[in-house]
Amino acid sequence: MKIEDITRTSLLCDFYGELLTERQRQITELYVQENFTLGEIAGELGISRQAVHDALRSGQRSLEGYEEKLGLVQRFLQTQQAIEVIDRKIQRLIERAGADGIDAGELTAELKEIRAIIDRLEE
Repeated sequence: MKIEDITRTSLLCDFYGELLTERQRQITELYVQENFTLGEIAGELGISRQAVHDALRSGQRSLEGYEEKLGLVQRFLQTQQAIEVIDRKIQRLIERAGADGIDAGELTAELKEIRAIIDRLEE
């Protein structure tokens, strides 16, 4: 699994892990969060590597299915990005207001942009 896949699976587990079967959740957490190899998981749980592999694949499919239906991870990531944009805009306004001042029209326009970002989050 690539690092991006592991990161995504970890995030999916955070949101939907409790919806997996106990075995799928346990194996997925050991693999993704504890960085165990398939062999280490197999030894820990007393099952075959193939059983570990099958449980991981099945768990991954389930997690992706939950995300496809519910979209909580996508919404979370969009919210995180919006917060970063808002934070940068506010910091820029603070710096400009402190350095040379900012006129009311510019301030109003920037605040309207921030409000639009927040409104999109609420949709």
